[in-house]
Amino acid sequence: MYFKDKSKSWILICFCLFLVIVGCQKDVEAGPTAPDFSLTTLAGQTVTLEQYRGKVVLLDFWATWCPPCRMTIPLLIKLQEKYRDEGLVILGISIDDPRQISDKDLRYFKKMTKINYLVMRSNQKVLHDYFAGESLSVPTMFVVDRNGKVRDKIVGYAPDPLEKSLAAVMK
Repeated sequence: MYFKDKSKSWILICFCLFLVIVGCQKDVEAGPTAPDFSLTTLAGQTVTLEQYRGKVVLLDFWATWCPPCRMTIPLLIKLQEKYRDEGLVILGISIDDPRQISDKDLRYFKKMTKINYLVMRSNQKVLHDYFAGESLSVPTMFVVDRNGKVRDKIVGYAPDPLEKSLAAVMK
């Protein structure tokens, strides 16, 4: 793009450079405190986010009918094995409709996919607390640091960003 007035060209160039510099910076500070919840696992155990304070928690909102969610499961299994001893806890929060996918179906799905982390059902409060005002996409993962702060939100099948985010928080 060429302007007859060179001062406009310089202003445009400076503005574009500013956008590139500012847009490429990533804030590494922790975000807001992750909302606490109380959910029941498929084994009947009550789980709260608060009980995992001091550990890194990966919340995975997913569904059995979701192909990208299914693609993410082997990665989550691998990450749980890799970081378990360093304090990683993965919590799979299913958004499946219980009228269509029973607890028995979910337990079978967990067994067949060899999921090695806790699986529980979501409820309206959890969905509201984590997605209020946003459309719900699955999979969506929240990386919560040892202090209970949301460090990252990853939407969709994104192995590289997820692994980088966890590696940064696990340090």
